Amino acid sequence: MSFFSNYFSGYHKPGGIKELLTLAFPMIISTACDGVMTFTDRLFLARVGPEQMNAVMAGAIAVQMIMFFFVGLTGYSTALVAQYFGAGEKHNSSKAIFQAILINLVAWPVIILLKPVVESYWAFMDTPVTQLGFQIQYLTIMVWGCIFGMLRYTLGCYFTGIGKTPIVMIATLAAMIVNVILDYILIFGKFGFPAMGIQGAAIGTVLGGFSAMVILLIAYLRHNNRVEFSVLKSFRFNRVIMKKLIYYGSPAGTEMFLNFLAFVTMVALFQSEGDIVSTATTIMFNWDLVSFIPLLGIEIAVTSLVGRYMGAGRPIIAKHAAISGIKTGIFYSIIILALFIFIPEILVRVFHPEKPSEVFESAVPTAVRMVQIASLYVLAEAVLVALIGALRGAGDTHFTMIVSVLAHWSFIPLIYLSLKVFHFSVAFSWLLLVIFFLLFCIILVIRFRSGKWMKLKVIGGE
Repeated sequence: MSFFSNYFSGYHKPGGIKELLTLAFPMIISTACDGVMTFTDRLFLARVGPEQMNAVMAGAIAVQMIMFFFVGLTGYSTALVAQYFGAGEKHNSSKAIFQAILINLVAWPVIILLKPVVESYWAFMDTPVTQLGFQIQYLTIMVWGCIFGMLRYTLGCYFTGIGKTPIVMIATLAAMIVNVILDYILIFGKFGFPAMGIQGAAIGTVLGGFSAMVILLIAYLRHNNRVEFSVLKSFRFNRVIMKKLIYYGSPAGTEMFLNFLAFVTMVALFQSEGDIVSTATTIMFNWDLVSFIPLLGIEIAVTSLVGRYMGAGRPIIAKHAAISGIKTGIFYSIIILALFIFIPEILVRVFHPEKPSEVFESAVPTAVRMVQIASLYVLAEAVLVALIGALRGAGDTHFTMIVSVLAHWSFIPLIYLSLKVFHFSVAFSWLLLVIFFLLFCIILVIRFRSGKWMKLKVIGGE
């Protein structure tokens, strides 16, 4: 009993688990819905064939990579909105989110122009010919439709920052429903539509994001919100707030972009080992993503809560909120740990193709070992997301960028040497990567315990 009493101490206090869960639960559901959309794309395309399943993973990662600088940059609006909200400056909360919207509108054509660069990169990395054409089809549709997803994300940052996470959950549930239904219809060609395969998956994703954006936009423009946050007066460029958003958000955006570029390179290195390895790593990363995405809901909630209490000048409660995030994440991760250890083959075989595939069957043993190895770091992930959420919420974005980018780019030579020079097995190479990830977590724990982030001041001077 003493363990549980200590674990749940301060449950009802400000920054405690109860307050965190009030914010986090809708965000966990929301991010889980995003995971379901991604999972459904890959699961349905696995029925079509391993090549399209592999292609949608590589294509989705590439789209995220070229978007993520801007997503990370505008994503800091969650902390900025929360800090203004905590300080009682609600009119500045709406101004902050409008600056993020302006960044989205500038980013869209830049993302479209980066499409040929991505295609050249895939060719350079010796992407299997059997999946390259599918990847390009997916990428083309996604870059043209990404503006809806970006605006949806930015509006979600606003509502998360002011603590109204249920509307974000509702919008994401709508996006998931639209996406899954359209995936079924367009991928397989149901109800008179042609079977479009990976192109249908891309269209479903774009229209799902559009539906969520519309819901959030309606909520943002409702009378009560317009009046309380002076929304109509916010529709103009604000130099001071834009400067804060760029200063604190750029490190987060740079971190996300460079980390995803590193991740894309790691995936490409694994996939360059052939169709069997490509299939095994795709399956493993699918489950890794499914397990990790709900933790992002906790990270977002911690960022919002820490930002709110830092804005209100209460750093001790902000620290308590971060610890509540760690406790909540560990409870979730224990479940994932058990699944990865005890039923990995069942998880792997969820992705079996409709027709018997020699490639898939050959990939199963490797995929099973990789899923089991992934169980080594699921608890560390729970700690990681809470610490990053706290540091970002307080404005310590430059430190997290430097450490995170250095860690992820150290993975590239590690995997290259392991696979290409020493010719170690794929499973052993994956184990080395997991060990390096655990070392990265230790650095963030040291930074958090130092307390330097509790002395930062982001807002003021508007």
